[in-house]
Amino acid sequence: MLLAALLVSFLAARPAAAQESALEKGPPPPYTEPAPPPAPAEPTYDPLRADKSVEIGTFYLKRGNYDAAIERFQDATHFQPKLARPYSLLGEAYERKGDVDNALAAYRKYLEVYRTAPDREKILKRIEKLESQSGHAPTKQKSG
Repeated sequence: MLLAALLVSFLAARPAAAQESALEKGPPPPYTEPAPPPAPAEPTYDPLRADKSVEIGTFYLKRGNYDAAIERFQDATHFQPKLARPYSLLGEAYERKGDVDNALAAYRKYLEVYRTAPDREKILKRIEKLESQSGHAPTKQKSG
């Protein structure tokens, strides 16, 4: 019985001793913020995000906010490079803004991505018109 009482008192005193030794060590080092986790790499193929960017870009284009529209169409081409529609819309936004070089590049990219575009002749005429307005040398484009 005496042995059991001694054992209980020894075990009860043990956590207090552990607490005291932690206090004797001194204050903990100053708190520092943990480093934030690395940002996930931006996806390069995200069709849903591309579609949403086209939708928002079209809204901006209709409102006459060409810079915002261009930014959204460029996002769409980044997230789904093989989607042709953003290139056509990008060409239209650049054309309305008066940026002939970028409009021509976007229209050409549209025709490159969508070789069987139903509006191919219309886009070729736009390219021809922009080239004649700006003094660019006409490019040879296949019409079919």
